[in-house]
Amino acid sequence: MGSISPVTAVSDSKTQSQTTASKSQVRKYIPLYLSIAPYYIVFLVFGLFPVLYSLYLAFQKWDGIGTMTFVGGSNFYLVLTDPLFGKAVLNTFEIWIMSTVPMLFLALVIAFLINQRSRSKFAYQLCFYLPNITSVVAVTLIFQALFGVQYGLVNQLLAALHLPTVAWLTDPWGIKWTISFMSIWLWTGYNALIYMAGLQSIPSEYYEAARTDGANIWHIFFHITLPMLRPIILFTVISSTIGGLSLFTEPQVLFSQVSNMLNTGGPGNAGLTMVLYQYWQGFANFHYGYGAAVGWIIFFILLICTAINWKLVQRGE
Repeated sequence: MGSISPVTAVSDSKTQSQTTASKSQVRKYIPLYLSIAPYYIVFLVFGLFPVLYSLYLAFQKWDGIGTMTFVGGSNFYLVLTDPLFGKAVLNTFEIWIMSTVPMLFLALVIAFLINQRSRSKFAYQLCFYLPNITSVVAVTLIFQALFGVQYGLVNQLLAALHLPTVAWLTDPWGIKWTISFMSIWLWTGYNALIYMAGLQSIPSEYYEAARTDGANIWHIFFHITLPMLRPIILFTVISSTIGGLSLFTEPQVLFSQVSNMLNTGGPGNAGLTMVLYQYWQGFANFHYGYGAAVGWIIFFILLICTAINWKLVQRGE
């Protein structure tokens, strides 16, 4: 009979001890894995599964009750060739530019000015953040009353100043400006707080040195604050882009009070956004496969816009 060499015996013993140690390590971390398991289970059930199922659904024709019918890429083709979806994309980008660009600049200026104060910072932060914690539905109803064509407070004020009134809720551009004002009102304070957090991380020595050299407040803002806040600006630009291009609640509530405008974007569909179009097709007309295809097209639009924002903000020093 052949004998086992000492080298082989030592090697087998070493392998066995390593296996035992690995099992011991796994058993040691089992309680930790179990403690975080609920999060991953919830994510798989309510996050990953719906996303994957929507991708499957995008290639089906289904009304939510009958049998699914595989239609290939026809849903995507119908979405991309629908003039109404093209109008929704154009409306969304117009409203996004009209609201996000001034909102981010205003938030940055507000954060910079508040940060210059030595007292009452918390009170200002609280006042500017209050709109963001207010119900979007409530804010929309308030703006609907403010910008009413006949009895709205804004038009009453314009008339008192002998200025021409504006058909805010019946004119295509009036609709876009109304939605933009709501977005600015809701999100300026939120972004201002994020900018303030970034401003507080900038060493005060930079500002003191600039003031010693005779720089005024605007020189400090453009030559110290903006360059140092580049990562924060990138975050707010990307998050505001995703939020702005996913606009839904404001136009939906704004026009749902009028029966003949239900599930539309108001007169001429001027307030119809991409997500509102998806809601209209998927949940009002029960075209779930078509709605899923709209959702994936919106996702790719957001992905492209995010990549462009990343390149633009990161470019240069």
